[in-house]
Amino acid sequence: MQGTLGRVLVIGGSDSGGGAGIQADVKTVTVLGGYAASAITAVTAQNTLGVREVMGVPPRMVALQIEAVLQDIGADVIKTGMLWSASVAAVVAECCARLAPHAQLVVDPVVVSSTGHELLSAEGREVVIEQLVPRAALVTPNVPEAVLLTGVSIERPSDLDKAADAFLARGASAVLVKGGHLEGDTVVDLLRTMDGDEVRFESPRIHTRGTHGTGCTLASGIAAGIAEGLTLRDAVARARDFVVGALAVSPGLGKGIGPLNHGYRIAPKADADIGV
Repeated sequence: MQGTLGRVLVIGGSDSGGGAGIQADVKTVTVLGGYAASAITAVTAQNTLGVREVMGVPPRMVALQIEAVLQDIGADVIKTGMLWSASVAAVVAECCARLAPHAQLVVDPVVVSSTGHELLSAEGREVVIEQLVPRAALVTPNVPEAVLLTGVSIERPSDLDKAADAFLARGASAVLVKGGHLEGDTVVDLLRTMDGDEVRFESPRIHTRGTHGTGCTLASGIAAGIAEGLTLRDAVARARDFVVGALAVSPGLGKGIGPLNHGYRIAPKADADIGV
């Protein structure tokens, strides 16, 4: 790394509504003090009410974006989100292994949007499990994603252990299984590593409809922390605090599941600062 400006290459889909995907990734990394570069895997037409249509970016173009960034700017951490298709997932895995073998890989296995739209085919899920998870420094599935990718039943916080073990058995160095989809007034996320370390993060549930992009934001926040040089535990803790803060002051935009407030830590300039 050059100084403390951690370089994060975010690979995922574009959200026209700005709440999730590449847009959330870039906002998060930037606000947390890192440098975000991107490779777009798909373009979506969506808003807070749902995804209207998805157009995948050709695998060759995805590869060219990744190559352009890694051969010049480089990356300390690569974070993957929505990969859309098996062919794109395979290209991403190949490029990461060939061009950035020493970069830390954070895999956010985006399968379904918060409004229920499928964002990764069954074949794509297999590629993620077989080619990306084994070299991941961290995998960050939520409950529905963990169930789809591992087949483990998750009905209560105690079931998060089984899902974590399933990802570790697939070769991941660490996994953060997010329990936000489970019922209850307390949200429990389980971090477990292949070395046997375990941390359960708990926080009061924030009741808001502004939850779109929570997973993208958390994974990108963790990636920014790792790129900065934080320990995995500290990177997760800081990213969770950032998400909790962004949820608490979500702006209430749109008529459906709205976005977080990614800029809540950026204080407005005083009148004196802007010459008023």
